[in-house]
Amino acid sequence: MSWIKGPKDFWSGMLFMAFGLIAVAVSSGYRMGIAARMGPGYFPRGLGVLLLILGAIITLRGLRSKGEPVPAFVVRPLVFVLGTVIVFGLVIPWTGVVLGTLFLIFVASFASHEFRWKEALVAGILLAIAAVLVFIVGLKLQLPIWPWPWNQ
Repeated sequence: MSWIKGPKDFWSGMLFMAFGLIAVAVSSGYRMGIAARMGPGYFPRGLGVLLLILGAIITLRGLRSKGEPVPAFVVRPLVFVLGTVIVFGLVIPWTGVVLGTLFLIFVASFASHEFRWKEALVAGILLAIAAVLVFIVGLKLQLPIWPWPWNQ
């Protein structure tokens, strides 16, 4: 398509607009309300409209200015990241938040060809601490911090 000068921007904008259109369509069956008394459709519809506007701006930018081509689809990051998140959700009751988060970050880091185990380990430790502070201390979710022998 020679009329698309920036394919990466163009297709990103189209994706934003598709999600915005879906959000507006799904939320159209909900009561909107007003800003002082928001109904269940207020936020999703507003977010959908913002996505439509942002998508239109990015799409137009892709039509007007020269940009990068869309890179080839790579399966490895998709498999590693999504697979690890699914496994994390399944094993967290047995591994606890700390070991589950370390596993998640370490294995998901293999998605990149620039994987460095020391950086993955440091990021995993920092994110495990953050996860415990946010989800268990802050939000008081009933999740084990450590595997079952250490939870007593």
